[in-house]
Amino acid sequence: MVKYIVDHIPGNTPLHRRPEYKMAPTSITIHNTGNMKSTARNERAYLTNPSNNRTASYHIVIDEHEAIECIPLNESTWHAGDGGAADSGNRTSIGIEICESGNYARTLDNTAELVASMLKERGWGVDRLRRHYDWSRKICPRLMYDNGSWAGWAVFKNTVAAKLKPKEVEHEMTKEDADKIIEFLKAGYAISAEPASRNEFNRLANELRKVSGQKEQ
Repeated sequence: MVKYIVDHIPGNTPLHRRPEYKMAPTSITIHNTGNMKSTARNERAYLTNPSNNRTASYHIVIDEHEAIECIPLNESTWHAGDGGAADSGNRTSIGIEICESGNYARTLDNTAELVASMLKERGWGVDRLRRHYDWSRKICPRLMYDNGSWAGWAVFKNTVAAKLKPKEVEHEMTKEDADKIIEFLKAGYAISAEPASRNEFNRLANELRKVSGQKEQ
């Protein structure tokens, strides 16, 4: 999992960027930063930079190295571009900004991993994911859009869905365990009078001999 840092901006940050409106989120909205050179730390710093004259804000920003939570996830931010109504994206959705700098493929994977963990924690599925576009028709996340197609968005959602699936646990038998089980099967073979049973004991032992490196008998 990508390194996760909590570094909240103050409530008195200019232009009401952290309004401190309580929020019970019902979705997660994905954005691109629109800046090819900016990192997560740059984007966090921009929220409190005196030269920043925009009201816009976001909950989490993520790059190839880390994710930074800038505003508590149970508070509203100004990320969806659809005003402050009770059912707006600003008042109901967690906003995640994906940085465009550095290793973007790794950043996307970090984002998918983080989003999957957030969905899992809340008992949600990928149906809870939104684009900035879904709220205000802005072409964002812009790097998931290509000439009229949102194919990149579909790929991202599929990646998150794959990460939501339980991982299969692989069990590899050791040579030592195989040897021990072979001895038990040989004992069963020796005391069995039924040809079918003896054949099965021998078959199972031969399968284990493949693991153990022994010759089949």
